[in-house]
Amino acid sequence: MHIRDLPYSDPGDPDVRSGPRLLLWLGRNQIRGQLKSLFWGLVHQCSVAGYPLTVGLAVQAVVDRSGGRLALAGALTALLGVLTAVGDAMIHRAAVTNWITAAARIQQLLSRKTAELGSLLTRRVAAGEVVAVSTGDVEKIGWFVEALSRFLAAATILVVISVGLVLYLPSLGVLVAIAMPFLALSVLPLLPRATRRADVQREKGGRATELASDTVAGLRVLRGIGGEDLFLDRYRRASQEVREAAVHSARMWSLISAVQVLLPGLLLLALVVHGASLVRDGRIEVGQLVMVYSTVTLALFPLRSFEEIAMAYSFSRPSAQRAVRVLSLSRNTRPATVDTVPSGDLYDPVTGLLAPQGRFTAVVCGDPDEAGRLAERLGGHAQPEAPDTDAPEPPSVLLGGVPLDELEPGAARTAVLVQDKDPVLLSGTLRELLDVPSSGKVEAAAALSAAQCDDVLAALAQASPERDCEPLDTRITERGRSLSGGQRQRLALARSLLTDPDTLVLDEPTSAVDSHTEARVAAGVKDLRTDRTTVVFSSSPLLLDLADRVALVHGGTVVAVGTHRELLRTEERYRAVVTRETDDEVEPAAAPEHGEPAAAPQEIEERA
Repeated sequence: MHIRDLPYSDPGDPDVRSGPRLLLWLGRNQIRGQLKSLFWGLVHQCSVAGYPLTVGLAVQAVVDRSGGRLALAGALTALLGVLTAVGDAMIHRAAVTNWITAAARIQQLLSRKTAELGSLLTRRVAAGEVVAVSTGDVEKIGWFVEALSRFLAAATILVVISVGLVLYLPSLGVLVAIAMPFLALSVLPLLPRATRRADVQREKGGRATELASDTVAGLRVLRGIGGEDLFLDRYRRASQEVREAAVHSARMWSLISAVQVLLPGLLLLALVVHGASLVRDGRIEVGQLVMVYSTVTLALFPLRSFEEIAMAYSFSRPSAQRAVRVLSLSRNTRPATVDTVPSGDLYDPVTGLLAPQGRFTAVVCGDPDEAGRLAERLGGHAQPEAPDTDAPEPPSVLLGGVPLDELEPGAARTAVLVQDKDPVLLSGTLRELLDVPSSGKVEAAAALSAAQCDDVLAALAQASPERDCEPLDTRITERGRSLSGGQRQRLALARSLLTDPDTLVLDEPTSAVDSHTEARVAAGVKDLRTDRTTVVFSSSPLLLDLADRVALVHGGTVVAVGTHRELLRTEERYRAVVTRETDDEVEPAAAPEHGEPAAAPQEIEERA
């Protein structure tokens, strides 16, 4: 896989049983890249390891006053220089390619999972953790994949050096062969503690990132209640905890580095002392001692790869485990069997809610959270946050008699579109905001008009730094922060209307606008959605009065169905929600005291 070929046409199905298994799966999927990096790593390491041989030959040639052997040593040195330069450049290229392609694969998997789960993702995993996985954790996972092939090359060359020295000069080679495994494995007793400290650092860093993300998202609310200093202090404390954990972890890694310097130094010292005694006794030549010493000195650099792979694994393992937490989430266990978009009534067998095809249905819930969960369920997005494996899975919402969870994701999104009460506007121009997949039957001007966005367009044109700028070409800041809540809500509604799905579910689409605008928006939506299935969650009398059918949901079940005026006359719980009556107001209406007559249903209807 080359970087120019990214993104992957299919990133594959990852092994999400554990973090190490995910890393192993990544390595298997990049076997060609790993073998290429291993080959160039061996070329580089072998050429570097060959320098002591040429140096030894040159020294011995000078001692023996042999010009021919000195010229041969010089030619070999030049050849090794070329191989070293080529190998170093190519291994760097191959290793970085492995890093980037591995990170890209994980990012594509995370993007695919995010699109699959939708709003369910942030119910299972904190938003800050998702951000941490898709940024820092992806980089650390790629680091391990990149370092793996270089470690294998280093381990291979150490074995070659040890065996070669034993065969070339047993008197010194045996000492090196015995010491090399000990030097390579000397840091293993320290790794568990270093890994635990690294895990603590990553955990505290993830919490700090989550806190920062949540604070930034709610900054406007915090300023309104004067809570900036409180959350700033919390983040400052979390940041200090991360710093302390990082210092605590760095101390252990510095100890590991010190061990990897001290023990090889002792080996070199022992090698020099023992080798000098052998030269003095005439058992070996000076050139042989120089060659062995130089070889061992250069062999200490591959030993560093053992420390690097240990660090890479200790940092990437918790990162891979967090990625597994996200990638292992699923919406349901049943495979999709229908790839065509059905049509018909929308029916929820759990609550008994029915939205007839082509009708404007309003739903009233006393609990706003219950309304939000039901709206997501109607779109096939909701699932219990912590499903009990022993409990039966609730039946799916039916569209034309077809369960939504049996539809292919693309077909389900085409069939039912859900706009929640807090829609998100991405940064970009208004034209880009409205550039969404649609049926093509609704024009942008009609959608903006139905959502009563004329004043929004005027405000955008006036705020543009360019003279005579088209409102559609005006840039909107991230999440629409430059707009008011009502303006953001109406632009999001226009985007949903422009999409023109077969079934549109709106959760409180007019909660942030005044009553006059709300009445016009309700009329515009109904006119534009004629003969199209529309479900609106709201308790606004202005909107409810325009609905063809109103359903009251209480305690998770539909308890009454009718028109707005019918339910005002006949259903006391409906009146309590729509007219915002308190318990003290409902009791006198149900049981008047001291002979005072209760408010008549007609009077309540007029007030609503």
